[in-house]
Amino acid sequence: MTIIYFTATGNSLAVAKRIGGTLISIPQVIDSDTWHYKDDVIGVVFPNFSNAAPKMVRQFLDRVTLEADYTFAICTYGNHPGACMFNLQKQAARNGYRFDYVNSLLMVDNFLPVFEMGAEIAKLPEKRTEEMTLQIVEDITNRKHLQAKAGAAMRILAAILGWFSTDKNAQGYIVDNKCNGCGVCRRVCPAINISMHEKPVFSDQCTGCLACVHHCPQNAIHLKNEKSNKRWRNPEVTLNEIIESNHHGD
Repeated sequence: MTIIYFTATGNSLAVAKRIGGTLISIPQVIDSDTWHYKDDVIGVVFPNFSNAAPKMVRQFLDRVTLEADYTFAICTYGNHPGACMFNLQKQAARNGYRFDYVNSLLMVDNFLPVFEMGAEIAKLPEKRTEEMTLQIVEDITNRKHLQAKAGAAMRILAAILGWFSTDKNAQGYIVDNKCNGCGVCRRVCPAINISMHEKPVFSDQCTGCLACVHHCPQNAIHLKNEKSNKRWRNPEVTLNEIIESNHHGD
């Protein structure tokens, strides 16, 4: 089994690890010449950004060929899955393939412009994340088939949110004087959007994942409109795993 994933704060990587198999990070292969993957089972795991897959995931799925007896896609989300997986199915169909099983997994919401992290972490027990993770793993083990549906209202909402997607307005970063120039932000950025000049300098390729904000060891990177000073990394994932997943290029 091969699982291709995108992760920022570790939620999707934690799920990919629980499902098992050979793990491949999308940022590590996005510039590769190899776009053909073959295995008995192939899955894609990623976070839901504003009712859609992250831009890099969408770009990858537009170019990839998945050759497998069984394929699946899982998105992790923190508030509402919306039409994300419905639209993912449409994207796959446009590119000549399909997912046999698609599902969404409710986890902590770490989008700081909207949610206060302390309150979101306190809600985790009621989200039944562990129970639903086990169900998804069982479904995939049993090769269950499941397709996503979305009503007209959800499809319209997804289209509206697309105009305000995180990759379009994620440039409001503030770096305070706690920054010691360690460069962790540069190494966890999947988009190669950060260079170090004593402090981080942000370019215009931001994918809005907020990995740089959440993983800064000094808590020195902030959003102008953030609701929380508290940060999140999935407890089943280490900082080194995030760096190994996202750091590529020079």
